[in-house]
Amino acid sequence: MVNDYRIKILNNKEFQNNKYIIYWMQQSQRTKYNHALEYGIEKANKYNKPLIVFFGLTDFFPDANIRHYNFMIEGLKEVKDNLNELGINLVVKHISPDKGIIDFSSDACMVVVDRGYLRIQRKWRDIVSKKIKCPLIQIESDIVVPVEQATNKEEYAARTIRPKINNKKQNFLNEIIDEIPIISSVDMDFDSLDVSNVKNVLNILKVDRDVKISSRFKGGSSQAEKLLDDFLKNKIDKYEDYKNDPNKNYVSDLSPYLHFGQISPVYISLKCLKKRSPVVDSFLEELIVRRELAINYVYYNRDYDSYKGIPSWAKKTLKKHLNDKREYIYNLEDFENAETHNPFWNKSQKQMIKTGKMHGYMRMFWGKKVLEWTKKPQDAFKILIYLNNKYELDGRDPNGYTGIAWCFGKHDRPWAERDIFGNIRYMNSNGLKRKFDTELFLK
Repeated sequence: MVNDYRIKILNNKEFQNNKYIIYWMQQSQRTKYNHALEYGIEKANKYNKPLIVFFGLTDFFPDANIRHYNFMIEGLKEVKDNLNELGINLVVKHISPDKGIIDFSSDACMVVVDRGYLRIQRKWRDIVSKKIKCPLIQIESDIVVPVEQATNKEEYAARTIRPKINNKKQNFLNEIIDEIPIISSVDMDFDSLDVSNVKNVLNILKVDRDVKISSRFKGGSSQAEKLLDDFLKNKIDKYEDYKNDPNKNYVSDLSPYLHFGQISPVYISLKCLKKRSPVVDSFLEELIVRRELAINYVYYNRDYDSYKGIPSWAKKTLKKHLNDKREYIYNLEDFENAETHNPFWNKSQKQMIKTGKMHGYMRMFWGKKVLEWTKKPQDAFKILIYLNNKYELDGRDPNGYTGIAWCFGKHDRPWAERDIFGNIRYMNSNGLKRKFDTELFLK
């Protein structure tokens, strides 16, 4: 049974005695440890109705391109197979999700939806809540502690949200026992895109194709679980020692899968806790506290994707140093083509362009240097948003927006004053050399 604190009723419509119950899947693109799916099955069995899963596939998700869509559809292919095994029909429509579910819900008793935190995700749910004729119930499944349960305001830093999350997380780290629908919907006939053929679906979509599909990362929950198993077997014991060393690659590489909801943070946490590694807390700090701090920022700060969202002290100090002399100044084209004077920055940019993921420590350095090598911090912020969203598989994500804002002082404190940065934390190439073998990194 789903924890009541994960449930939010989005409208006051009456339950309709119609043909089926719908789970409108958008954020939580998986079948394992999906609280929204669990809730949908529970209600379908209670009312003796079949459950249908609906997914709206739009051409116009902000900043998404063929790299992101390929990864997502690879995951949806697995979702379809897994749902069929449970006796549940997946209906995929080539339409904006809000319009699609409004039309599709005409024969629904009720609609269950997972939760997203970005502006467009919240807008979709708000539109649908007003226009459908049946109840819309939102289930929060891609976070350990529900965002409003952790705190009712935008938190200042990790140290202010950490005790609030840690005091409640055990209430939400619960095993899920998979329930199976009493009535199968697999044989119900619906017009739907066949996501089993990824290439055919991609060919239908009118999306940006300038960015190449990543050859390193393949989408899907099974891929995420393989990475998690490898991390727990071979990496977690040395995670604390080597997490900032891009040569060692002791990170989990799960961020793209978390972004698309292809793996649950609750599932990851429970697997980690069973491992009983002495350093598991270090990884769970990133997975739960830091990730949920990012979601807190995106949820409570409407300017999360703009320079306006950074702290007032940060804007003040950067304004004070706006006219400081900059040894190097680059434009968007220079950055995008990895044509700076710094080989470490260029290498990181090329890694992101090629694979769809940059090592986390290098991502911090990458962001700080764009701030340093741009005429105005406002321009630097826009450049970082553009590059991160375009190339990173986990771009367009609360973690991505928060990571960029961190480069400008968000969730940080004022440091010793210096040129250009003012009181913003500074990073340089010598700091990299103290962390890892930079020559090996370049090779």
